[in-house]
This record gives sequence, structure tokens and C-alpha cells, in this order.
Amino acid sequence: MMDRFNVSRWAIGHPALIIFMMVGLFLAGGYGFLNLGRAEDPAFTLKNMIVSAQWPGASAEKMQRHVAEPLEQSLRNIEAIDILSTYCVSSACVTQVYLRDDEHKEKVSAIWQQIRNRLTDLTPDLPTNVTLAANDDYADVYGYVFALTGAENATLIKTAETLKRAFQRVHGVGKVQISGEVPQQINVDLDLQKIAARGLVLEDIARSLRQRSVLGAAGSVDFTTTVPLSISGNLESLKSVEDTPIAGQAGSLRVKDVAQVTRDYASPAPSVIRYGGKPAVIIAVAMSSGGDGLTLGTSLRKITSAFDLPAGMKLTQVEDQSLVIGEAVNTFLIKFAVALIVVLLVAFVSLGWRSGIIVACSVPLTLAGVSLYMGMKHIGLDRISLGALILSLGLLVDDAIISIEAMVVQLEQGSRREEAASFAWTHTAFPMLTGTLLTVVSFLPVGLATSTTGEYAGEIFWVSGAALLFSWIVAVVFIPFLGVHLLPEPNHTANDIPQISAGTTKLQQILLCVLNYKKAVAAGTIGLLALACGGLFFVDQQFFPQSDRPELIVDVAMPPGTSIKETDQAVGFLERHLAGLSSLRHMEAHIGDGAPRFYLPYAPATPSAAHATLLLVAKDLNAREELARQITTIPVPITVHLHVQRLSLGPTADFPVQYRIIGPAADKLLTIAHEVNAIVAATGAAVSVQSDWGSKAPTLTLEADSDKLARFQIDRANLAAQLQASISGENAGDISKDHHAIPVIVRAAQSMRSDPGQWHSMPIETGVGILPLGQLGTIQVTSAFPIIWQRNGELCMTVQSGVAGDVQPSRILQLAAPAMDALQQRLPAGYRIEIGGDAELSSTANDAIFALLPVTGGLMLLFLMLQLQSFSRSLLVIFSAPLGVIGMVAGLLISGAPFGFVALLGLIALAGMIMRNTILLVDQIQANHTNETSLHDAIIKATLLRARPVCLTAIAAVLAFIPLSFNVFWGPMAIVMISGLIGGTLLTLVALPAFYALLFDRSLSASNGSRHA
Repeated sequence: MMDRFNVSRWAIGHPALIIFMMVGLFLAGGYGFLNLGRAEDPAFTLKNMIVSAQWPGASAEKMQRHVAEPLEQSLRNIEAIDILSTYCVSSACVTQVYLRDDEHKEKVSAIWQQIRNRLTDLTPDLPTNVTLAANDDYADVYGYVFALTGAENATLIKTAETLKRAFQRVHGVGKVQISGEVPQQINVDLDLQKIAARGLVLEDIARSLRQRSVLGAAGSVDFTTTVPLSISGNLESLKSVEDTPIAGQAGSLRVKDVAQVTRDYASPAPSVIRYGGKPAVIIAVAMSSGGDGLTLGTSLRKITSAFDLPAGMKLTQVEDQSLVIGEAVNTFLIKFAVALIVVLLVAFVSLGWRSGIIVACSVPLTLAGVSLYMGMKHIGLDRISLGALILSLGLLVDDAIISIEAMVVQLEQGSRREEAASFAWTHTAFPMLTGTLLTVVSFLPVGLATSTTGEYAGEIFWVSGAALLFSWIVAVVFIPFLGVHLLPEPNHTANDIPQISAGTTKLQQILLCVLNYKKAVAAGTIGLLALACGGLFFVDQQFFPQSDRPELIVDVAMPPGTSIKETDQAVGFLERHLAGLSSLRHMEAHIGDGAPRFYLPYAPATPSAAHATLLLVAKDLNAREELARQITTIPVPITVHLHVQRLSLGPTADFPVQYRIIGPAADKLLTIAHEVNAIVAATGAAVSVQSDWGSKAPTLTLEADSDKLARFQIDRANLAAQLQASISGENAGDISKDHHAIPVIVRAAQSMRSDPGQWHSMPIETGVGILPLGQLGTIQVTSAFPIIWQRNGELCMTVQSGVAGDVQPSRILQLAAPAMDALQQRLPAGYRIEIGGDAELSSTANDAIFALLPVTGGLMLLFLMLQLQSFSRSLLVIFSAPLGVIGMVAGLLISGAPFGFVALLGLIALAGMIMRNTILLVDQIQANHTNETSLHDAIIKATLLRARPVCLTAIAAVLAFIPLSFNVFWGPMAIVMISGLIGGTLLTLVALPAFYALLFDRSLSASNGSRHA
């Protein structure tokens, strides 16, 4: 079949077509590369939704029992849901819905709709006045963030809305979000005693205002045209509220007679934003899917530079993703160029300038094909795809070197150039293809893993796989064609190709010694492998490395239940200490809410009055570390917990170290949590150790007298509604202004609202008249947990912490393990401790990859069987894969680099590369032995023949990975590849011959003897 159709011979016979294909591929690929989208990170599907419930007046315990539990029970029947994590506070609860990490991203939208349908069905079964809402809009990355300062909030919002409309007209803009609006409201603060003396209650005033706020449509009259008829007098201004008439027992009066009417911002505000210590409004822009971040950044800067701001107002760009993208792309292109030059130098020095030119031509041709493929698959240039291209660069010249090396050997033996080119197809093409497929398949678990992490890193498989397959096509089509036209005549080959006879002689002597002591060599290799596996326990473990971005996230956690006013004061204290630091470029504070998702792996905090986020942008990485150190020296009150985070280069947990304590009783959970807290703190490597429940806090309870309620003809619901209206306010309509509806809030005067000591005199309307609250019950002070967490229907308290300095989270878990195991043994029945944080995420991501290893192994074995048609040789190739672990562990221990998810990808690729070299060697041994050569001679000759291309490809790959080893994200993987390839290549040339001889010496010698007999 190969003789009937030889692709390499066909390419040589169609020079015009091949030249056209090369030029066309290069031009089309170059154009495609320049038009690829550019982003910081590849997108991945966020498989979580927030379901919030509101029940005014309910305690956290009631929210947990009567709302959270039935809600979770209803949602638990949806098969795709993995975790339901709920926290309840007074009047509200929030359920965080997490889908199984292996759920296909295409099904996520349908699952969200299924959840919404379930919520609609559940609402009638919940207590009256409970409202449910669902939100899954968390996936957008607002990489372009602007802070607007220098005016009051309403003016800032008006200007921000104008900017928003301008941004929305820009090509490439997906969404524009405005944050920081403080709602305005008309406050009607009533003197409850005064209106009670006139026979009125708060509801009478609210009713009168509500009636005036409704537009009075009175129909229409049909003349020659239709003329609408309306009634005037609706609420339009502050004065119209003050002049609203109220019918009382002593005659008509106006609202201003019994109330103070003011227009103000909502107090407390739902959230507060400051930039540089000044009140601010944030405009955040998200790029549309597949957009070009560099172009978008330029367009937005043009708009902001031309925008005419009102006097005194200032617009500052806090986050500019285009700068990050530009820096990342340029840095990687520089590293790529350096790696490319290194690879080509290796080719020129080792193969001669003619062969080097041919190998050099293979690189742009392969990359041109890859860029076309990336364009068709809508894969842009981002952190993962650029890294995959550099990773591929160390691999894609392998086939070109092997192909040209085979041609050179044939020319040295006197073959014509056309015959040498055809030889590349008949003798090396299919072993190369098998080796290429093995390397591609080694990345298969990453590309097909259905986990979030797999989705994030999956481009490695698609880009590297495309590069390797294109490199094989180039090696069997274009390289032979170029070799025929660029390599010299056979009689001049010896002068152009330097000989390495001294090295060959030395290797031959080593191989003779190896084969004589094959058992010792095999045993020594196995011993080294076992030693390396043991050494893995001394290598630091890591999920994803920290980002090289200059941002610091400071989470400010107050005791649960703290008012936003107190949280605001704590943040103000921090801002005053941070202001003016030379290491700080930008300071943005979000009180009561999280910052926009300006970076894909960053997860904004859920809204909470007791929480704030400080987004600090340092001037550079050194300044970032100095800033982190300075924050730890700020003398914050003991009730304020600071958690300083550096951004992660991949999906990660907000707290890298987490222990979940699960059980039936809240008080017992708190006791266990104190012990866990002490164990984690005692490691000395944990910082910001805290529990997500906090301690019990005081609460106010009206102990209503049931007999008096019955006697005075008022029920508990009516009483609660009147208290709610007096203390928190009741909405009595709204006034429209500038596209905003300003609510009118009727409530008691400030002096009564803020003083529980006066509540006993608060007038309450009953069936027998207006009575003071003190006649219906008494106010009691009790204590309760201000926040209650549960996970999958069980009470759950989480102790969590950050890590100090360069300590890895796994190190803290390791230090805490003995004491934590002892605590586990002492736990009462029904209680348990689970490990969360980065360890759990890493385990989930690795499990998704390991789940595909059987499929990967099966495909590898299939390809090997097709090529070798021998079980024993195929298994030998597969069992050669771990040889890289020996060098890998040595490299990690020497460099101090951690082993994490990215390093795991390097180990997988390393296994594929070693098997690629092994199959070429095994195939050559088999071919030599078939030609009546003794087994030892076949092994030696095959190893000597394959040593040069194996060493050249290994050297090219190692040198290509060196620039990548200094990168924060790809560094551990590069170190794995460099050290693993060095060790793996040496063992392939030395240990593999010993294993081959040990396994096949007897059987093949027997067959040899029978053949000669």
C-alpha cells in the first residue's frame, strides 16, 4: 500500500502545486494569526446560581427552618445539582447553587430554567410574604473599570448613565454595568404621638399619599382626534408630598402638619463605593464573546478622552484589561521568538545550514496551519493558547528533524535525493504518526475533561494537538520536497553533515556494558523510579499559582450582623492608613457588596452589610508584596478580620484553606469550630483564620401577650406590619424624576426609630382604638446567631484561612493533619469535618482528568498495536512513560517549584514525548532484528541510529522550554518538561535497551536458532 501511494514521492512530483500550497498556507495563516481574538484568559462556564429569599421580620432561625429547608428539599431533586450552600440572616436567606463540576456547559442554561420553574412551583407552599429570586449572571468579566468621583451620588449616576450609552455604541462591548448608586427617597418622618392625638395612625398617612401617587387616567374623548382625559394632583415634588391633605377626626390637615418631609439618600445605603477615599460610582465594561481586548481598550480610551465631564468631576480608569492582554501577548511573543531562535540554532548547529533551513521552514508552515485551525474553532490568543503554542514549539520540530535526518542518512549511504525523500514516507512516516498520536492523546484528559478546570485549560489539547498533527503533515509532505531541492548532491553530503563518530563510539561502549549488565540496569532504573515517587512527598503541592497581576484583594469581614455603617467606619480606618503609600496606585472600596468581576478567576463577594472589599492596585509586583506586608501592620480592632488575597491564575477558592464542620446542633458546631480554629492557627503558616458564623449576637424580641392581643382585637401579623412600618418605613408610592422612581417612605421620627426605650409608647391601631405598644407586650433582649449556614440540608460551619508568604495551602493541611485526625476521632456521633478550599478543587480537577486515563491508555494501546502489532512491545512503550518522573522530581526539588495542576499537564505531555521516542526506538529494533540481525546487534544499531534525532529533538525541546520556565503560570510545567526530558531521554537510550533485551532476549534468540536450524 505504501509503495503504491507514497505521499512524499507524490509531493516531489508536483512541485508547482506544493509551492502554491506552501505560499498559500503561509499567507492565509499569517492573516489568520493577525486576526485572532485576544483575551487575558479563556472563558469557562460558571456553574453556580444565587437563589435569594426575602421574608420581612423573620429571624435567621425562622428563615433557615421555614424557607431554606423546603427550598433545598425542592431543589435537591434536580439531578445536576451538586451542592446547595445556604446562609440565613434576619429577613433573608441566600442559597448558592453549584452544579456538578462535570456537567456539560451546553446544558447549564436549561438547568437554570429548570430551577426557576421549581421556584415558581414552590412559592405557594412557603409562608406568606416570602419572595424568591434567582440570578445566574455572574460569568461576565468586566475588564475595563472606570471610577467617577467629584460630585454627589445622583450627579455621578447621571453622568455615568451618559457614559454607559456612549460605551454601548462601541463595537466589541458586551455589557456595561453601573455600581454605586445610592437610592434616593422622600422621607416622611411622623410624630406618632401627634397623629395619635388626632385619631390617626401611620397607615392613614401612607394611604393618603399612596392614593395621590397613582396616575389618574379618566378615559378619552373621541373628537376629530382621540383626546385623553386625566386627573391632576398626583405626587410630583417634595412640596406636593407636604401639601397632601389627610382627613382626621378634628378636621382636615396636611402631611407637613404632622411630619417632617425631606429628600435624602436611603439610610442605611445598600452599598457604598469609594475611590481613593472619595465617594464614587463605578462603570464596568465587559467585552463581547470572541472580541479583541486590545482593540476594545483603545476604543474605550478614545471615548473617555473626548468625553466632556462636568466641572469638578474626575474619571479614572482603574482596570484596563487591554494593557494586561497586550503585555501578556507581547511577553509570550518575545518568549516564543526566543524559543524559536533556540530551536533553529540547534537545527543549524547539529544538522548543518542546509538541513537547518529546511527545519526552520517547517515552523512557520506548521504555525500557519494552527492559526487557521484556531480561527475556525474560535480560539483566540490568551494565556492558555499562547502557552500551548510555546509548548508545541518544543515538539513540532521533532517530526521535521526525524524526517530530514532519515533523508540525510540515506544520502550518506549513496541514495539519490528522490529515493531518500521517498524513504521518509516508507520507513519513518508511520512510526512518527504513531508517536505524534501518542503525544496528542496524552493531552486528551485535559481537552475532554468536563470539569471547570478542564474547560479553562482545555485549549492545551486542541492547540497542541493541532500543532503536532500539522507538524507531521509538514514532515511528510513539505520537508521531503524541500529536502530534494535544498540538500546537496549525495557526493557532497559528507562535507555538509558533520560526523559524531567519537560520540557514537562512546555510546556504543555504554550500550555494550548495559546489555551485559541488563538486570542491574533494569533494577537500578526501577529503584530510581521508586525513589522519585517517594520524593514526590517532599515536593510542595499547589492547585494554580498566584497571578503576576499587581492587584491585591483585601476582604474586610466584620462580625455577622454588623451594620453597614460600622463596616463603613472600619473601611475608612483602613483607607486612612493606606492613603499616600508609595506602593499604591489605585484604591477602590466596595462596602456591603463585592467588586465587579474584573478578572475571570476572581469571584466577587456576595452582598453583606458586614463585609467589604478593598481592591488595591500596586505599582508593580514588588510594590504588591510591600503593600501586603504594610497591610498586616495596620492596628485594626480585634473584631475586624482582614484577608489579603493575590489573584490566582485559574479557578480557585476565596480562602485556600477551609475546614467544614457539619452536624445537627449549632452550639456544638461552634465549640468544634473553636478547636479547629486553634489547630489551624497553631500551624504558624495560616493567616486570617476565621469562622463564617461568628458568635451569637443580641436580638430584640417583642414578647406579645396573646390574651391582650385577643382582647384588643389585633393579630400578630397586623402588629408586626405596624412595627415594620414605624421602624423600617412603609412605601407610600413614588415620584418620577430623570428616569428614576423616587419612593416615598412613611415612618416614625428618628428619635423613636433609634431608641427601643421609647417603643413602649409607640401608638398601635387595634380593633378597640389606638393603644401604646407597652399594653400589648414587652421588648426582651435575647441572643442568636446572626447568620446560619447549611450545606446540602445540614448545618455547616466553616473555618477558613489564608496562607502566609510563599507557604502552599497543602503545607497547612499537612501540619494540621495529626491534630485534626485526633479531633475527628473525638467528635460526637453525627458530626464530621470535611476539607474544602483549594485541596477540594484540586482533587475535583484531577479526578476529572484521571477519569479519562483509561480511555487515554486504551487509545494509546490501540495506536501502538496498529504500529507494532505486539502486545509485549506495546506494553513496553506504555510502561516507559513513567521514566520522566525521575528527572521531574529532581528538577522540582532543586528548583523548589511546586507540583500543581499546570505541572500535572507537563507530566502528561512528558509521558507522551517519552513514548514517542520509545516507539521510534522499538520499531527500529524490531525492523533490524527482522533483517536477520542478532538481538544485541539490533538493539545497538537501532539505538545508535535513533540517538541523534532523539537527542536533537530533546535538546530543541529543553532549550525551547527555558524561556517558559520564568513564567509564573507555565514555569512549573516547563521545569517538569526540562528536567523530565533530560532524564527521560537518557533513560530511553540507556535503560530501555536493557529492558528490551531482558524481556525479549530468550524468545527472540530461540526463534533465531530455529530459523537457522
